[in-house]
Amino acid sequence: MRPRRSGRVIALSPSGRPDSNNRERGIYIRSHIGALPTYILKKSLGALITVFFVITVVFLLMRLMPIEGYFGDDFDRLAPVQREAILQKMGLLDPWYIQLSNFYQDLARGDLGTSIIFRPNVPVAEIIAPKVPYSLKFGLAAMALSLSLGLLLGIFQAREKGKWPDALGTSYVIFINAVPAAVYFLFIQLYLTQLSGLPILYSSARPLSWILPAVSMSLGGIAGYAMWIRRFMVDELNKDYIKLARAKGLSNTRVMFSHVLRNAFVPMVQHLPTTLLMTIAGSIFIESLYSIPGMGGLLIDAISRQDNPLVQALVLIYSTIGVFGLFIGDILMAITDPRIKLEKAGGAR
Repeated sequence: MRPRRSGRVIALSPSGRPDSNNRERGIYIRSHIGALPTYILKKSLGALITVFFVITVVFLLMRLMPIEGYFGDDFDRLAPVQREAILQKMGLLDPWYIQLSNFYQDLARGDLGTSIIFRPNVPVAEIIAPKVPYSLKFGLAAMALSLSLGLLLGIFQAREKGKWPDALGTSYVIFINAVPAAVYFLFIQLYLTQLSGLPILYSSARPLSWILPAVSMSLGGIAGYAMWIRRFMVDELNKDYIKLARAKGLSNTRVMFSHVLRNAFVPMVQHLPTTLLMTIAGSIFIESLYSIPGMGGLLIDAISRQDNPLVQALVLIYSTIGVFGLFIGDILMAITDPRIKLEKAGGAR
């Protein structure tokens, strides 16, 4: 006697879990959401520890530099009594652990220190604050170009996989990743300005001077997004649920955008905050190359003038931005992708 077959067909989602069992799905989703606060707390503690470690290392490395680097050549011309009085006033004669403790106390109050060479006796926060809007404007413009053009290029490559458009896009990605950025940045500035007639340096009075810096800042992001979205979409195209969707008669466009792109975009969520925040922080090389008065160009000036407190503050800002971006990316990844197990027993990420 043949065993009786059940007439119930269970459809599987891309994650392999039964979609038809609503009760089990509801229990899973509720447990996933319930574990999210603990996951966020653990990630927050990890981010704080990382920032603390970075800040401490940067502070100690700056203290390894010769004290004369804080003041320049004029410091040597002062009398020994004057030099000692200045160092004592700044707390540089205290043991390193006392200096570190004082630094954290000032940092807790929002005090990033005082400039010594760049703008003597001016708080670092007042120097950095006017630079932020410039980095923000160019960063958002470059981010919009990177995300839109990168996703379009990656989708087009995935649709034309193995054909000449895919090969052309892959060549662009390889070129951007293989050639040092400084090379094609200089090429764009020197030659594209002659061909296009665009300004070679930034000027707030000339809106056209935005174009080349924003395009230059976006080239790496376009290549990165195109490479990853193509890879994830090609992986999704080979899965069984895509073959089932096509067998049902769904159009290729609907399959690509309603199924493939939606699932392929989930891994990209983790990288979006970091890319956004670091782009907003400004490209150090681009801002210096086009004379943009942003934070990136400020860092170059601070290093060249050996204004260590200003250098230290900018490095801390960049480090904190990077760690915070990774933290937000992990949280968004956990929210958008229910396949991630947040419980310890399930192997928390």
